[in-house]
Amino acid sequence: MVRFYYLIITLFPLIVYYIVKANHYAAHPEKYDEETCFKLAKKMIEIVRKRGRITTEVYGMETLPKTGGYVMYSNHQGRYDALGIIGAHPTTCAVVMDYERAKKPLSNEFIKLLRGKRLKKSDPKQQVRIMQEIVEELQEGRRYLLFPEGGYTDNHNTLQEFRAGSFKCAQKAHCPIVPVAIWDSYKPFGCRSLKKVTTQVHFLEAIPFELYQGKSTAQIRDIVCGRIKERMEEIAKEEGRCG
Repeated sequence: MVRFYYLIITLFPLIVYYIVKANHYAAHPEKYDEETCFKLAKKMIEIVRKRGRITTEVYGMETLPKTGGYVMYSNHQGRYDALGIIGAHPTTCAVVMDYERAKKPLSNEFIKLLRGKRLKKSDPKQQVRIMQEIVEELQEGRRYLLFPEGGYTDNHNTLQEFRAGSFKCAQKAHCPIVPVAIWDSYKPFGCRSLKKVTTQVHFLEAIPFELYQGKSTAQIRDIVCGRIKERMEEIAKEEGRCG
């Protein structure tokens, strides 16, 4: 959290500027299209990276589907996760966040700028409605980022249980699924230090609908979780050899 508060203090004037600008962009979709808003979000992320001494290594961009909508499912480690993945993603994408977390300053502006979705864990009807909106947008070609673990604690580079229900939107939209493995993503805002940190984002090979068609959400979860776990085990071995 040291780095997080350091950024809040040192970037305060810029934060105020970008909050105002992001709200203006979000309030006028007729003037600022999704691409323009996405570029602003990426610029904000880049400022955080540079001032926060954060480097994110990106792998597998060439495996991302070139056209159409898809859902990225990633493991979850901390506050930097969405920033790392969205900052690495080459084209527009939106994120799904917990309703309460998304109301906080900066998170609120960020999700509005990306035209993302907020899920109320205590409101099943709202969840169904939002998921249906996501399905329709996926079918129209939008791309989404979800964290099926639901949250993060002190799991670091260890996977938590994935929620099978998170995979319903991809299943109903008949769209590809892109597993994403992040590594050391907890370090930027989880360590009590301002030392340079390096995180990793791995876009894994997309799973086309044909490969998971007819499977239950629990079975789809196991496939996606299995691929992410396998890649993280490979990274752990590589890190061990480097050490």
